[in-house]
Amino acid sequence: MHKVFGVVVAAVLLSTETGGGFADADLPEVSSDFVEAAAVSSERSQIDVASLLAAARGAAPIICSLAAQSLRGWGWGDGGDAPATPLAVTVSLRDFEGRDTPLPSSDVELLLSSLSSEDPCVREISVRILGRKSSPAVTAGLITRLTSGSPALREVAALGIGLSEPESAADPLLRALRDQVVNVRANAAWALGKMEIGRALNPLMDMFRDNSAIVRHAAVTAVGNLDSTRAAATLIRVVRQDESPVVRRAAAWALGQLEAREAVEALAGVLAQDADPRVREMSAWALAEIESSSAASSLLAAARRDADDRVRETAVWALGQIEESTAADALAQIAVNDKSTRVRGTAAWAIGQMRDDGGKAPAALAQLLKDENADTRLKAAWALGQIGDSSMIRAIRDALKTERNQQVNKALIRALLKSGERSEAALSELLDSKDPQVREAAVRGLAGRSSFNPWPWPQPRPRPFI
Repeated sequence: MHKVFGVVVAAVLLSTETGGGFADADLPEVSSDFVEAAAVSSERSQIDVASLLAAARGAAPIICSLAAQSLRGWGWGDGGDAPATPLAVTVSLRDFEGRDTPLPSSDVELLLSSLSSEDPCVREISVRILGRKSSPAVTAGLITRLTSGSPALREVAALGIGLSEPESAADPLLRALRDQVVNVRANAAWALGKMEIGRALNPLMDMFRDNSAIVRHAAVTAVGNLDSTRAAATLIRVVRQDESPVVRRAAAWALGQLEAREAVEALAGVLAQDADPRVREMSAWALAEIESSSAASSLLAAARRDADDRVRETAVWALGQIEESTAADALAQIAVNDKSTRVRGTAAWAIGQMRDDGGKAPAALAQLLKDENADTRLKAAWALGQIGDSSMIRAIRDALKTERNQQVNKALIRALLKSGERSEAALSELLDSKDPQVREAAVRGLAGRSSFNPWPWPQPRPRPFI
């Protein structure tokens, strides 16, 4: 049993590590090490591939099939339609139309009873399947176990309710917020937020004073999902004062999620002073969500001086989001001088958002067309297309002579035409190019179709969600 279920768990972890799918990253962890570990890094440890392959050897086909699905994800383009794979027959929890398939009552009972297993892997797999199979029998079974004498069973029952989201479980979850066990309180808070139970707001805010950082984190995140600015003042206190950086980060996220304009001053202070870069990063993101121009000076200060690349990039992105055109010249300097290629590229994107056709911005973007990083060059070319400055035509034409990246070339052609290039010689050169992608982009551009297909919209990264 350890071996076959271990295949599924290892595969799920590997799929998260390799970007294979979302793995409920907003669930409160059961380990007390979570808060301190998350304050240092949000990245998961690398999977032990040798152990994974050893566990897979000889596993039952049904287990192997579920594990393989977790690696390839769901939907079109995931390789699920390949004509021949090592497993002759695969199984799924969904039917051909992508709907969850019903389970026989005997299987539901087996899964519910397995929530009491001594093996945590069995409990994990059982609750994940039950969480996808909302039915009166599943709901009743989970609610009954929420009052069990076993802390582990109450914990997994709260998790299952949060996954299946039955409205009838709201009152039992509210009572579970007073449980003596940390993980039960945390899972109950998380479930109430996921279910968006509005009357849970006050009880959840009371939990901001819980002794456990795991519980406080779950409660703060839940409140952020309830869409009520009544929590803003309390969240401001948390983002300023909570001893855990993970909880402060969650509070900054919640204030941004709620678009709490009264939090601008507090978030600006956190952005300038918090010791943890992840908290500062989230504060910059939240200020962008609130879209207050009064935050521009604080964001610009962070974009110029913060020691952490992620904070500077998010601050630059935020300035682009609020389209603070007065910051265009400063962003131009950042675009040229920042040591991080990601910051430089996002600064170029932000300038394009503002469509500022004066000052230092166009010349800085032209300089970025020579950047070592293709993504940065792409964003600079796109931004020049947004601005449409005719004085940049020569720089764009020069870049086209040396650029080898097809996507960047498309953006350069768009920028060239948007900037007013109409000379017969230049257009003939594009139309006579040996590169079919260049010829196609030129034809589309001349036909007035500036959104060349496919058009690589240059979105910045990261978006610092929890």
